[in-house]
Amino acid sequence: MKRTIIKIDEELCDGCGACVSGCHEGALQLINDKAVMISDLYCDGLGACIGECPVGAITLEEREAEPYDEYAVMERMLPKGEKVILAHLNHLKEHEEYELLHQGLEYLKKHNVKVNFPAEDKQNSITQNKPVACGCPGSMMQEIKRPAASGFTMAAPAMVQPSELRQFPVQLHLLNPNAGFLRGANLLLAADCTAFASGEFHSRFLKGKALAIACPKLDSNTQSYIDKLIELIDVAQIDTLTVLIMEVPCCGGLVRIVQMAREEAKRNVPVKVIVLSVQGDVKKEEWI
Repeated sequence: MKRTIIKIDEELCDGCGACVSGCHEGALQLINDKAVMISDLYCDGLGACIGECPVGAITLEEREAEPYDEYAVMERMLPKGEKVILAHLNHLKEHEEYELLHQGLEYLKKHNVKVNFPAEDKQNSITQNKPVACGCPGSMMQEIKRPAASGFTMAAPAMVQPSELRQFPVQLHLLNPNAGFLRGANLLLAADCTAFASGEFHSRFLKGKALAIACPKLDSNTQSYIDKLIELIDVAQIDTLTVLIMEVPCCGGLVRIVQMAREEAKRNVPVKVIVLSVQGDVKKEEWI
């Protein structure tokens, strides 16, 4: 079947092993000092390992792969002990993979393995009717419920919110570090989806800033991103850099790209990270 699954860039991989310990399903191993996915069966495609890789060597791709097998994963996981099993079950719960969670709990029950997993979560695994995901949370279909608009009619048309965009183009790949609008600017580096998630994108996040947009999941050439950011730091001499991302794991790759660029640049630049939920709320805001 064709599904989303992880891809490891062997040239970027430095063999640190962080992804191996971060993959509770046991899909990854270190072989010859490189991370290797040992079987498609064990990769759930949710991308938890992406957030563990410090060099951005792990991405997601869609290709022909064997279907993910929760029973096979649980069988491999049993010898690792209760902590690993609980981490895996909580991983499925966090991503609302209730069908897989139910399969895992059924396997444990069948083999008389008791774990300290809350009873209400076990019940949710049965009652929640959620489809099995074959990709990362950022690809999972979700319906966002918004409050209904009030019933009264405005006497005059509502004021149109003005755009705060001060330049074009906006794609990070297309920005010229020598452009005047970038010289000494406060730069907003926004993941593609953020402008659609937040109704305050222009007034709260973009106002007074130059803009660059990028997607760490869909854009494969991350090194070009790093090189461009180094130029923006050293040549354009941007004053600050705000990174606006979504809460999904694959979006964290944009922060790692910024960190690598800052380490290689000659200048240091203050970096703020803002994380949005899929509902558009700010979940975290911090300087790094």
